[in-house]
Amino acid sequence: MKTVYGTHDEKTLEQFEFVSKSTVHSALMADGHLGYVMPIGGVAAYRNKVSPIGVGVDIACGNCAIRTDLTADDISGDLDALADEIISTIALGVGGVNDDPHAPKDDALFESSSWAVVPRKHRASLMDRSRHQLGTTGGGNHYIDVFQDEDGWVWVGVHFGSRALGFRLAHSFVALAQGLGWTDRPNMNEEVLLDLDTQLGQDYWAGMELAGDYAYAGREWVTRRVVEILGGTEVDMVHNHHNYAWRENHVGDDLIVVRKGATPAFPSQRGFVGGSMGDKSVILQGYPNKDVASAHTLLSTVHGAGRVMGRMQAKGKWKKGRCVRPGRVSHEMMDAATTAIVLRGGDLDEAPQVYRKLDDVLDVQPGIEVLHTLTPLIVCMAPSRTR
Repeated sequence: MKTVYGTHDEKTLEQFEFVSKSTVHSALMADGHLGYVMPIGGVAAYRNKVSPIGVGVDIACGNCAIRTDLTADDISGDLDALADEIISTIALGVGGVNDDPHAPKDDALFESSSWAVVPRKHRASLMDRSRHQLGTTGGGNHYIDVFQDEDGWVWVGVHFGSRALGFRLAHSFVALAQGLGWTDRPNMNEEVLLDLDTQLGQDYWAGMELAGDYAYAGREWVTRRVVEILGGTEVDMVHNHHNYAWRENHVGDDLIVVRKGATPAFPSQRGFVGGSMGDKSVILQGYPNKDVASAHTLLSTVHGAGRVMGRMQAKGKWKKGRCVRPGRVSHEMMDAATTAIVLRGGDLDEAPQVYRKLDDVLDVQPGIEVLHTLTPLIVCMAPSRTR
């Protein structure tokens, strides 16, 4: 079974066709676009094998959203000050460190036996770096947003993954599979499938689950910390990975399902899916009637709106702070599309013009229903690099 939702460029479809040759079932979500080996928005089901490049270099990247007891009216006069406090409290960007006195450096995940998959000579340094990064968000399309829903309730939503821990594990296990060493540079454009009956496959799975625990802990800490900054109380939480692998049964078949930029959407399972910085986001769920839920999606859905241009296409080529080749998006265009929000950070490669409209991908993605529509009030991303 192989299914494509939405409209995609030729290279993305070629990539999906290539990956599908090794799968039992596969699907491409409506927000799909080109990735490494496997397209973003791809879902691939294997028999007792896992694709570490399919899971991705940001293992367990995902979204977390909390509904608070605040209304938009409660914070409407303080949005600028709140945005400033968020951006000064939470570290955003590559290499960020969590200096908050309440940072979760002693989380139970640091006692996990799964750290043993990291060679002893590298283990202490990776653990130390991971302790200091837990509760930071990273750069690129990662964000902290404050929203209001259709009833005026305030939500906090975040998007990020396992930081340097996931990056190191992904690269190292691909390197080992290619006959290289733990710190050698692998070819991330070459498909690698690990048999889960082998020691290498089992070690990767343990490392992936460790990175999953790390990502969950980090997202929950950041989201709850921002709720504190707003002065609110947590009422509800929706939390999910979208770069991960799961053991699942589909149509009576036990499979390993890899979702690369795709949200699990089992019957009545909720997910938080973000749009661009200038667009709405949603809380959705897999269609609750199991007989109607779409098996062709492998019970998955979109994880965002999906890019329509690459980063360099959007912002141009920059060298030493100087633009040497203009991009397709200007600061004026980006500003015009974000006038209704309080924006901190962000760059042209994350402007609204770089993404599809979320409604467009949801309209052609089956098996889901939208529970809440979230309108952005505050968007915080890593600081701009081009101005």
